[in-house]
Amino acid sequence: MGLLSGQRPPGLGFSAGKFKPCSWKPNCVSSTADPKTDHPHFIEPFSFTDDAPKAWSRLGGVIRAAPRASVIREDAGYMQTEFRSSVMGFTDDVEFALDAQNGKIHVRSASRLGVRDFGVNRARIEDIRARFAAAPK
Repeated sequence: MGLLSGQRPPGLGFSAGKFKPCSWKPNCVSSTADPKTDHPHFIEPFSFTDDAPKAWSRLGGVIRAAPRASVIREDAGYMQTEFRSSVMGFTDDVEFALDAQNGKIHVRSASRLGVRDFGVNRARIEDIRARFAAAPK
């Protein structure tokens, strides 16, 4: 790990329908943030209409094909990944959780270091969302 990769934060995971809350820093987005009280951090979850295991597998394919992405942990319905920036080697922690009943995949993406991310985490999630939607079902 490089100097700018930082340490993996404690408390990652999905429990009681929620991810760890984003801190005050504007370098995190989460679909489990409250859109009314934490609008700057809120991002929509991914939606799917096909079979949940197929949707989950499709997401896994999108993540594994992404540049500089590593799957750190994958359990039934939960995936913890890391994305590294190409030049400086900053690491962002990105999590996904399957809500099969509601046809959703919740997501959280946060920078380990710094305060601002200049929209990188939100843009990454929107790019993954587009690739997920375009992937063959």
